[in-house]
Amino acid sequence: MRRFVADKTRNLVRRASTCSPTCPVSPRPHHPPSLLSQPTSPPFSSSSPSHPSSITSPLRFLTAAALHPLSFPASPNSMASNYSTTPVTLQSVNPKVLKCEYAVRGEIVTLAQKLEQDLKQNPDSHPFDEIIYCNIGNPQSLGQQPITFFREVLALCDHPAILDRSETQGLFSADAIERAFQILDQIPGRATGAYSHSQGIKGLRETIAAGIAERDGFPADPNDIFLTDGASPAVHMMMQLLIRSEKDGILCPIPQYPLYSASIALHGGTLVPYYLDEATGWGLEISELKKQLETAKSNGVCVRALVVINPGNPTGQVLAEDNQREIVEFCKNEGLVLLADEVYQENIYVPDKQFHSFKKVSRSMGYGEKNISLVSFQSVSKGYYGECGKRGGYMEVTGFSPEIREQIYKVASVNLCSNISGQILASLVMNPPKVGDESYESYTGEKDGILSSLAKRAKTLEDALNSLEGVTCNRAEGAMYLFPRIDLPHKAIKSAEAAKTAPDAFYARRLLDATGVVVVPGSGFGQVPGTWHFRCTILPQEDKIPAIVSRLTEFHKKFMDEFRD
Repeated sequence: MRRFVADKTRNLVRRASTCSPTCPVSPRPHHPPSLLSQPTSPPFSSSSPSHPSSITSPLRFLTAAALHPLSFPASPNSMASNYSTTPVTLQSVNPKVLKCEYAVRGEIVTLAQKLEQDLKQNPDSHPFDEIIYCNIGNPQSLGQQPITFFREVLALCDHPAILDRSETQGLFSADAIERAFQILDQIPGRATGAYSHSQGIKGLRETIAAGIAERDGFPADPNDIFLTDGASPAVHMMMQLLIRSEKDGILCPIPQYPLYSASIALHGGTLVPYYLDEATGWGLEISELKKQLETAKSNGVCVRALVVINPGNPTGQVLAEDNQREIVEFCKNEGLVLLADEVYQENIYVPDKQFHSFKKVSRSMGYGEKNISLVSFQSVSKGYYGECGKRGGYMEVTGFSPEIREQIYKVASVNLCSNISGQILASLVMNPPKVGDESYESYTGEKDGILSSLAKRAKTLEDALNSLEGVTCNRAEGAMYLFPRIDLPHKAIKSAEAAKTAPDAFYARRLLDATGVVVVPGSGFGQVPGTWHFRCTILPQEDKIPAIVSRLTEFHKKFMDEFRD
């Protein structure tokens, strides 16, 4: 029954959406059957595959070597004969699932986990004593401590019986106790184990809306807030709403966070890439957006939305406000939904940059609900809080008609609601302790300590990478990552080809085998053809950074010497 409801909802949402020059999501007819019944082939072509404006490479990145960056002696496929009589095989599974890839947790991480097990069983089995995971933005797994006030409130909400005990006053701060009482009064049945409204608890949405208004200086409506299990489900929800077939495209940055390529693939759409300019600090050029939009249109693709990740993942740049204004103007003029991934809004490390939400920028330009469709994503997993496992987040949805908002709510209701602990955390992130609260000093001390340490780690790793032969790394302005470029020797590239793997994946695999340091090959994020990168987080604790630098420096020298042309 649930599968029937989900499929029915998906079909209704797809029929509800269309491509319009004035409103990119409006209730109009679906594509004519003749368009969808035509044989499909890659819609883009290029006479110059090495040129950054080529649109073919990211499609190769979605289907070819970059999605399968490592080659192993044995594969799960080798066991297929043992399951030849099962009803689900690789030949019968949904091809969209096969196409979907997520490099951040790809094969190299699987190998790292195997090496970690080897070390537990035999500590001398490898030339290193631990695996250092620099592949994913998972702060607490690498030693970052949670914010005390947030956890106190969560604990009290989850076990409200202790609120009335006398010893609680000595164990928890007074403002945490008061906040827990306030939140519990807003929860149905005062129970964090109960379902909530499908958009999230109304009182928590009101708190989040007030936090957005305080941040931006413009009002926010609690009815525009959809609380989700992290930002990822919100992204999937919007892709489900916008994508009707492979003829619908989403403009995405290259390099991009693989959530976007994966969700576009799962929902059957086309990723329309636009390249960030590495030479200008991963700049976003409007001329590039226009070029790729026109190329997509000429190939029969209806571009529905533009994804912007600010601060950038994996690239770490922070957009200038003037650039954001250009982006808003572009989306307004072209009738595109602006999907603003703003989950790293607290992670700014340089004094000459600051975060501005696209909601604030668009409103400051005089554009309101009827001028631009904007969806902003936020998460409790990043920032200084790093509560990845709590799965909290939200999207703020503005500039959509009531009919379309009904469809978004319907999709949200199929999932019943997001988890209550994540909802509470999202409200705490947007309404932390204020001056005069008992927890304010400890809260600001923890927050500032985490962010200043991240800035130090980012600078140390950036300097170390730039000291390596053939490696260039733009400064980490924000987010949690560095994305250095590696000029690999010709012999290394040939060796990678012989191993049937991408050259940067070959490098990352050798790095893991020699040092235990886990990074993600740049081919998993997309890159200008003929360039090679890897993504490295800045999250290992400060006392681990010297070991990472030492291991990486020693490995890189040996690697370059081995493959020197």
